[in-house]
Amino acid sequence: MNKAHLVCLGHISGAHGIRGEVLIKSYTQAPADIATYGVLHDEESKRAFEIMSARVSKKGVVASIRGITDRNAAEELKGVSLYVPRDVLPESASGEDDWYHCDLIGLDAVRPDGQTLGQVVTVQDFGAGDLLEVRLLGHRRTVFVPFTKDNVPDIDLAGGRLVVDPPPGLLDED
Repeated sequence: MNKAHLVCLGHISGAHGIRGEVLIKSYTQAPADIATYGVLHDEESKRAFEIMSARVSKKGVVASIRGITDRNAAEELKGVSLYVPRDVLPESASGEDDWYHCDLIGLDAVRPDGQTLGQVVTVQDFGAGDLLEVRLLGHRRTVFVPFTKDNVPDIDLAGGRLVVDPPPGLLDED
C-alpha cells in the first residue's frame, strides 16, 4: 500500500480492562465510525487490525480487535496509528466546498494571476479554523493561509492546484 494514499483515522492510546480491549483516540467525525471502515493498518501497512466491537466512552473509543485477547497484547499496541487507504473514504456528502485534508496536501498553490506561489504541505487547525501551510516556491519558508473562500477561492483537485489570494502582508519578509 502506498503510504502517500493512506489516511490516519486514529491511534491506540492504551489498553482498557483485562480482556484485551484497547482505547482508541478516533479522528473520525463520529468517533465510533472508526469501526466502520473495515480493516485498519499501521503506518507501514505491516499489521492489520480488524475492530470486532466498539463503544464510545469519555476517554475515547473502547474497541476489541481480532486476535488481541489480553491486557499485555493490548498494551503492546499503545501508540499505533490506524490508517485506511484514501479510496475507502466516502466522497463528501455535505457539498462541493467540503474537502479531506489529505486531498489538499501536495496541491500546487497559485496566485489568482496564475503565478506559482508554492505547494500545500499540510493543513493545520490551532483552534480558529483550518490553515493551509504552503511551502513557498524556491524557499524552505512556509506560510499559513487561512482556508476561507476569500483566501482560497478555487480548488481544482483533478488539476492538482488551488488558487491562493493571500491576505495583505502575509508574504512580506520579516
